[in-house]
Amino acid sequence: MPGSPEPIVLPGHAAVPLDGHAAPLPGDAGPVLLALARAAIAAELGLQHRARDDLPWLRSHGACFITLMSGASLRGCIGTLRAHRALAEDVRANALAAAFRDPRFTPLAAGEFPAMALEISVLSGLEPLGFSDERDALAKLRPGVDGLVFEYGHHTGTFLPQVWEGFREPAEFLAHLKYKAGLPPDFWDREVKLYRYTVTKWREPAPGNG
Repeated sequence: MPGSPEPIVLPGHAAVPLDGHAAPLPGDAGPVLLALARAAIAAELGLQHRARDDLPWLRSHGACFITLMSGASLRGCIGTLRAHRALAEDVRANALAAAFRDPRFTPLAAGEFPAMALEISVLSGLEPLGFSDERDALAKLRPGVDGLVFEYGHHTGTFLPQVWEGFREPAEFLAHLKYKAGLPPDFWDREVKLYRYTVTKWREPAPGNG
């Protein structure tokens, strides 16, 4: 889907069992996290950008996805599903990965930095979705709310809740997720596992619109 933030999960952090939910974030978390992500990318490019990293809540474990946009086009999207390190560390690592190591794009150049817009999605814990069959699973999905992890053997994939914007029906959403995981869109097996999660997200205003 053009412009949709289809994420790449960093190696070693694919589908996982139920995680504990992260502690609630403060009301001003968005600007702090966005600045932290931008500062990490700026430093890699030899540029300057101020950000706070001394706030106590940044040391709590958290998992996030970082999405880079160039105008209306996706420029990179990488993250982790499991909270396994400090949120500040996860933000920095995923910002650098999205900017410079997303295999779908060339590494971000310094000249692109001013026009780039960042979005950060902080994930809840993963919740196993119980279902009797595919129809039951589809009935339990919450369009626009649920991020979803699909797992079958070594086939895994995830869509952030934002990806619902490109689909009308849960069946279409799940079919594309199966395809992303390397399986036919009509595939189903009793060994399929699904995990859902929600996100709290913030996005920088597009350059020139702030």
